[in-house]
Amino acid sequence: MKTSITTSATRAPDRSRHWHEAIASAYFPLDLRFREADRFSGDLTTWQFGDVSISRLTCDALQYLRLPHHFRAAREEEFLVTVPAKAEVFFSQCGREVTCRPGGFFLERSSEPYQFSHSEAADMWVLKVEADALGGRMRAPDRFCTLQFEADNGAGGLFTDMLHLLPARFDGMTQEARTTVGRQLVDLLVLAIKADDRVLTSGNSTVRSAHLARVEAYVRANLQDFRLDPERIAGACGISTRYLHELFRDTGDTIRNWIRIQRLSACREALADPGNVQTAAEIAYSWGFSDQTQFSRAFKAQFGLPPGEYRAMAAKGRMHG
Repeated sequence: MKTSITTSATRAPDRSRHWHEAIASAYFPLDLRFREADRFSGDLTTWQFGDVSISRLTCDALQYLRLPHHFRAAREEEFLVTVPAKAEVFFSQCGREVTCRPGGFFLERSSEPYQFSHSEAADMWVLKVEADALGGRMRAPDRFCTLQFEADNGAGGLFTDMLHLLPARFDGMTQEARTTVGRQLVDLLVLAIKADDRVLTSGNSTVRSAHLARVEAYVRANLQDFRLDPERIAGACGISTRYLHELFRDTGDTIRNWIRIQRLSACREALADPGNVQTAAEIAYSWGFSDQTQFSRAFKAQFGLPPGEYRAMAAKGRMHG
């Protein structure tokens, strides 16, 4: 699905209301403060790649506010990744702030109040991704909100290159291809974030965080191994089982629960993949769930629907997309 919205065909007195509605539809509800509401000009195009959306937004100076009253009808948590192409933007959330110039990008959470603004006409690209999809690939992504990451070299450069390239290829892609490349774009985003040295030092200590990052990488690479347990993980990562449990206690979780959530997230992606012809039972088994009743119950508790209903809903969404 592709949608384009512009203020150029809107009467001057209606432009601010029109832009409020456009922003809420593309992202989530925000309060907007215009420098000159009647003379405001903006264009917004959104492309849907499975559960991920890419948008390009060009508009005059503006301030966006995510406020407590917006959470009364809040949906599931989402992250926005903003990549300025023209003019710097200011962002503040949870007592931290960043001024991001072209050549960088940063993350925003939908579940906490924030302020976002640019004092000049701006051109920016925005990726919207569900918190579950991002959290399934890295621990506590909210740690990295208000950090500026590199958008013009290394993994960050690859991420932003792909962000710019995909919309131009959108019309020639099947729905299946769009879903697949949407996931690949999130993988690149995670790679770009993890390549930053600050990611390892954002926990309690550099050494503990480095151990935790190595553990998480090993688990993700071996999720389909039925023999994956704390003893095997600790041995593979060169630490004691007791120390492994301590590392996860620091995160407020247990290693077993974290593994279970990673496996459930992998099953969710497989169920939403139009190219996957496995049954729900086969998918569950391939990701380490041997008890189907237990899997179905855990999946519903995590995502709100049983596996079969979730797959049907995902297929229905593709048909209407």
